[in-house]
Amino acid sequence: MTQVFFFAVLAFAFGIAQVFAISESDESPAEIEKIVADLDTEFQAAVERNDADTMDRILADDMVLVLGNGTVYTKTDQLEEARSKIIVYEQQKEIDNSQRVRVWENTAVVTAKLWIKGTREGKAFERKVWFSDIYVKTKKGWQYVFGQASLPLPKEP
Repeated sequence: MTQVFFFAVLAFAFGIAQVFAISESDESPAEIEKIVADLDTEFQAAVERNDADTMDRILADDMVLVLGNGTVYTKTDQLEEARSKIIVYEQQKEIDNSQRVRVWENTAVVTAKLWIKGTREGKAFERKVWFSDIYVKTKKGWQYVFGQASLPLPKEP
């Protein structure tokens, strides 16, 4: 019984040490905001170029994206879509100085308005959406773990 207790305490202590190893940061909240803002901008540019390698580096392995209609995309889905070039983007950009980053310790949420324009399987599309992207500080650095995009916004007059 004592050995089991010892190993349980050791495992708990190791887990706590891992949390603190990730939690400790020399970066101020303002520095984190900039790092994550730049990373999300880099991600949007990678999507626009169908750059699966950059997307792969930024996306966490268990990342999911939920669209306004309820469709769920995994990291694998997004990388396959980029590699197949089923979508050719003319643009995929955050617009109107809308990007905001909010930081809570090892979690950062990016919100912005996105203007997407291109073709999907030869059919033209264009829409604007609001999105929220959640990044978490991991041993690999900041990674994109969850995203949610609105339904297309109404056309502006």
